[in-house]
Amino acid sequence: MQLIRGIHNIRPHHYGCVLTIGNFDGVHLGHTEVLKGLKADAKKYNLPSTVMLFEPQPQEFFVKNKAPARLTRLRDKLALLAENGIERVICVSFNDKFSNLEAEYFVREVLDQRLGVKALTVGDDFRFGKARKGDFAMLSTIGQELGVHVKDTQSFRQQNSRVSSTLIRTALAQGDLHKAHEMLGHTYAISGRVIHGWKKGRELGFRTANVALKRQVSPVQGVFAVNVYIKDKIYNGVANVGTKPTLNGKRALLEVHLFDFDRDIYGQFIKVELIHKLRNEQKFESLMHLTKQISADVDAARAVFSKI
Repeated sequence: MQLIRGIHNIRPHHYGCVLTIGNFDGVHLGHTEVLKGLKADAKKYNLPSTVMLFEPQPQEFFVKNKAPARLTRLRDKLALLAENGIERVICVSFNDKFSNLEAEYFVREVLDQRLGVKALTVGDDFRFGKARKGDFAMLSTIGQELGVHVKDTQSFRQQNSRVSSTLIRTALAQGDLHKAHEMLGHTYAISGRVIHGWKKGRELGFRTANVALKRQVSPVQGVFAVNVYIKDKIYNGVANVGTKPTLNGKRALLEVHLFDFDRDIYGQFIKVELIHKLRNEQKFESLMHLTKQISADVDAARAVFSKI
């Protein structure tokens, strides 16, 4: 899959495509239906299937920490789009300059003149351009003039089940991983590079791999039985997602204790799949009580995997 970072990197040889625009947060089953339609259009027009998305996501740009919890960071989103057979992704930097582009300029200059879009799929509530003046009606009108087939995502939605990033966030917040995974069509995972932590886990007898949550809001918190992918191998473990209240932590962190594992993996990229929620994060009276609970969590997580 080809990645184009920014509108300024669109080149003449990128001209001609079928396109969909959106956040594609989570790349869930609703999204995959849209992507199936996009690939059908690509085959029909013999043009590359192309997804335009934004970094940061628009709501993250406008309302910062009040934005909904993100389900997937960019790297994971790109991997999921590639798994869905998408040929090209245009990642637009959502900043002051882009947010102030006039809607009609975006359609005529970017979508038509630079990308040569022949078929466009967006949500019927899609708004864009300065002051959000652009909408589906504008796209349809200009599309007729330019010979671009414009359609909404409802054309490809599953009719018998509603799937949305909002519903998935709600399921994750409630600890209902089964429901979240059903809507996603894949397990929910957090990924990142292992960083140096406070080394408290090692002192307590439970060495952990720590991953900073580089997102404004986390959609999950608590203790989970997890699968951990390190290169081409999978390990079982138990993970905490939260702020470590017993140690008066302030920033959200993913801490993973891998079973029967003693290698140094600082700096390595890991993927952590949440399999089953064991409990909510809580503050303990002492490190002794925390250590006792971690031991119980390890036993509970091992029991989960013994039944799989």
